[in-house]
Parts: sequence; structure tokens; C-alpha cells
Amino acid sequence: MISDFRLTDAALTFGGTLLNPDCEFNQVSIDSRNFADGDLFVAIKGERFDAHKFLGEIATKASGLVVNIPDKSLPIPQWVVEDTTEALGQLARMNRDRFEGQLIAVTGSSGKTSVKEMIAAIFSQGAKVHATKGNLNNHIGVPLTLLTMDASADIAVIEMGASDAGEIAYLCEVAKPDIALVNNIQHAHIEGFGSIEGVASAKAEIYSGLNANGTAVINLDLSWSQKWQQSLSNTRCITFSIEKKDADIFADNIKTLDSGCCEFELCANNKRVLINLPLPGLHSVKNAVAAAACAFASGIYLEQINNGLSSVKPVSGRLNAHQLANNITLIDDTYNANPDSFKAAIDVLSSVEGNKVLVMGDMAELGDKAMQMHEEIGGYAQNKGLDELHTVGTLSAITANKFGGTHHDNKNDLINVLSEIFDRKTKTTILIKGSRSSGMEEVVKTLSNKEIS
Repeated sequence: MISDFRLTDAALTFGGTLLNPDCEFNQVSIDSRNFADGDLFVAIKGERFDAHKFLGEIATKASGLVVNIPDKSLPIPQWVVEDTTEALGQLARMNRDRFEGQLIAVTGSSGKTSVKEMIAAIFSQGAKVHATKGNLNNHIGVPLTLLTMDASADIAVIEMGASDAGEIAYLCEVAKPDIALVNNIQHAHIEGFGSIEGVASAKAEIYSGLNANGTAVINLDLSWSQKWQQSLSNTRCITFSIEKKDADIFADNIKTLDSGCCEFELCANNKRVLINLPLPGLHSVKNAVAAAACAFASGIYLEQINNGLSSVKPVSGRLNAHQLANNITLIDDTYNANPDSFKAAIDVLSSVEGNKVLVMGDMAELGDKAMQMHEEIGGYAQNKGLDELHTVGTLSAITANKFGGTHHDNKNDLINVLSEIFDRKTKTTILIKGSRSSGMEEVVKTLSNKEIS
């Protein structure tokens, strides 16, 4: 944290009751399994767990507790509140208010983590960056990220996710962004939003949550961009695009290399710089230009943006290519999936040489269009000239049927069939993808271990 806090600071600012003597703290924890001496412990209560059960054990190490049900038998400072999850956000807001650097907030249907990492890479060329670890992007993760931010940081890059309306607005109340980006709008988590329009409305809450004098970074390639710009007439806007040359910053002369990665010219203020992006796919170019626009909004020059983007590393589970023996390349894209990201992955696979094998698990949270969207993926893969499609799960059977591929009843059967591909010794790329709930990373792990053993 930026500086020492006292429980009285929180109680005086946000209300609640302070039980027993006051305390100072520099770190906040919610995990009884990963807890350091002197931490302030916030007892989160969820549908399936209640950290209040562990207070007796934690009290021997903690500087103080945040609870909604106090334990008066414990002689330790306790901030008693109605909602401990809300209190976690309030503590995070206190730390954010003491942060003197710029805070960049990133949301969108997909690519949030990739864009966040790209922004961090750009700013890391000349500044100290505090960024979201992994995908801690919800009402718990964002506060925890803000609570680990300290005074030595120059820039904070915060990823924000949502599965329902109002969630981004809440996260912005806590984080108070100076620069805000909606990366894209896609058919992801649509079940919680009702429609694609609902997705767009919920993601756009990030713009309403900007600080005074903040900057909205807007993707001109989205059909909602004009509406957003009109609603933000009193807000500074920076636009970006890979299609429109009238954007403040845009990509031009995009070329796909033999590796599947792309090079392109990044253009702004009548200047150009050639970017060799070490990540595959056109969608990576889109993410890179979005990240560049956030940096540009902060006053970063194209040369530094180029250096940062050139240094970007692949994010785990997102089109990570592993070269195995027997001429096999395994592409791990198992982190998550929606129809648009599936098509982007298919585009990458279709561009490689040799046999092209797509392995698919179900896409989740698609609402009443789930069957239609799974069928569309089968048609898209067929049109892109893939050689094989193997699926597992309930809905993915529809994809296999449309493509003329093979559906498997379980992952063991799938793995056994995929293992046979290793024996062919022909140049083959296997891309594995599915939503988190489909657990396709198990398939990647098993095949990788099989190859190593």
C-alpha cells in the first residue's frame, strides 16, 4: 500500500463501528491460506463460503479484522460493517486516492488481459508500472489490485470485467480511472446482459466512471463509437482503428508473416512507425492498436510504443504455440472462448502450413443463441479450409456436425484420438480452445506431458 493506514481512517470515512483499540496496517488480505503477520484481514462472505469461520485462527497473526459479525471474545481491532466485500472496495478507494500517478482502466468482451499486458509493456520502457496480475478483474480482484499499489508506481493499468450491468460502474467508483478503454464488443457473457446492445451499454459504463479531465479511448471500428462520442461531448476522446484512417491513431499496411504474426505501420500525428508484433493473428493487431491508443492518450511517442509492443510476451492460455516432436505444433488457446475469439483463433490456424487440426470445447454463457453460434463456428472452420475438427462437450457436437468433424463423448477419448496424430510424423498444428468451464487446458497438459514422457 502507499502508506500506513489506520482502521479509524476507514471507519470515519465510510461508517461502521470500531471495536477494541485502533490499529495500523500496510497490507490487506482476504485469504486465510495466504496470510502474513500484521495484515488486515477482510472476512469475505459469499454464497458458498464464509471467512468469519476462521477468525479465531487469523486473529493470532492479524493487525485487525474487517467483519460484519464481530467476535467479541477476540481482543483485536475489528471494523464492523454491513458488507465486508463493499468494505474491501472502500479500503481500495482510500489507497487509490493517495496514488499520484495515472490510472488506465481496460474493459471489453475479449482481449482485456492481452491489451493490459501490452500497455504495461509500453509504459515499462520508461516508467514503473503497477498492473493487474492475471485476470483479477472483478469486484474482488480490482480492489485487491489497487490495495497492492504503492507510491513508487508511475502508472497503474487495471483490467475490469463484468457479467452484468452495473459492475463496471462500481469498479470505476473504486478505481477512478484517468484513461478508459472499451477494447471491443462481442457475444461474450451475453446471458447476463440480455443482448449485444446490453453488453455495449454495460462496458460503456467505464467512460461514465472517468475522473474529471479524464480521457476516453474509443474504438472507431465499433458501431457504437459515434454514440459514445456524442455522449462524451465534454470529455477528451482519443480514437483508434485498424480500418479508418481518420482515427487519431491507426494501423496501416497490415501484413501477415509466415510465422502467423503481423507487421504493420502505426500512424499518428502524420508520423509512422513499423511494428513487428511478436503475437499471431489480426486480432493481436487490434489489441496492439488499442494499447497504443491508451499510451498515446498519455503522451507517449510512437517510438516508445514500438519498443514496448516489440517486447510483448504471449499471455498464458492465449494462442501460446509449443513446438513438440514429430513435427507437431500445439497452440494453447484454452483460457476462454466466445464466437468472435473462436473465429480469430481459426484465422490464425488457417494461416499455418501443414495439417490444421482444431480441437473445441463448448462455449458458455451464450444464452438462447448458443446452438446457432456453435453451428456458425463449424461453418466458419469449414470455409477456412481446416483439415480436422474434434469436439467434446454438449453444444460442440453441433459444431462437429456442421463441419463434418468428429465429436467425442469425453476428454479421454478425445486425447486418445489426438495422440494418434503424433504418430503420423507429418507437419501438423493442433489448436485447442474452449470456455473456462470446458476445462480444455486438461487436454493441453495431457498431450504436452505425453510428448515429454
